[in-house]
Amino acid sequence: MRVIDIIRQAEANRAPRFTIELLPPLKGDGTQGVFSAIDTLVEYGPAYINVTFQREDEKLVEREDGLWERRVTRRRPGTVGISAAIMQRYGIEAVPHLICGGLSRYDIEDALIDMDFLGIENVLALRGDSRRTERRFAPHPDGHAYADGLVRQIAAMNEGEFVDGEVENCHKTHFCIGVAGYPEKHSEAPNLATDIDNLRRKIDAGAEYIVTQMCFDNQRIFEFIDRCRAAGITVPIVPGLKPFTTKAQLTVLPQTFHVDLPEELVAAVA
Repeated sequence: MRVIDIIRQAEANRAPRFTIELLPPLKGDGTQGVFSAIDTLVEYGPAYINVTFQREDEKLVEREDGLWERRVTRRRPGTVGISAAIMQRYGIEAVPHLICGGLSRYDIEDALIDMDFLGIENVLALRGDSRRTERRFAPHPDGHAYADGLVRQIAAMNEGEFVDGEVENCHKTHFCIGVAGYPEKHSEAPNLATDIDNLRRKIDAGAEYIVTQMCFDNQRIFEFIDRCRAAGITVPIVPGLKPFTTKAQLTVLPQTFHVDLPEELVAAVA
């Protein structure tokens, strides 16, 4: 079932729903850790399960001859595979994330073909972060610099248009495309107005719903929704929430995700 239909059904029934976001297993681990986490929550009826996509990173490895070489690796591969496994095991829709970073248009197309063959109908399209070795995000030479380009490619596949343009009468995919929104603006945007303009481009490219970055101030969520509506963005907006599990997150979350924590929340957790 497509996410947009899940959302519309919940709205029609006035029934609040929640979703889960999970990381794929670390390379070398099996699926049991992911399944154990889902097992504790499945009885509450999650509407769907998001599965993140971790981009590749570089590391220096010493060779046998004593020289060092640069290798590209991904610590958490398997986003598409674990998404399909979740759907098969639990009968719950999975939404794999797909990013621009480190991927060519052909890599993206191959991943989308795999998703389609596995019966995955939903995808969250993101630009992704820069590598730790990069000062600024650098797209793949044959990839997308921004998420709206990725959305446009997915939407084109829904119309049977593939990258090389040489294959005729192509199978049309049926992906429901979600994108990210930032109630406190993206860290690289100069202001919220510019960021909402960028969000509008993703919607115009074919996105059907928005999931916000985690936000701990509901007033900012309400204001963000109002500003989106004023900008002509009418698709559903799903707030991103994160429970606190450790006091250390009071420091880690703002540094990592560029979010503010209300004073009352900090005082309650501390």
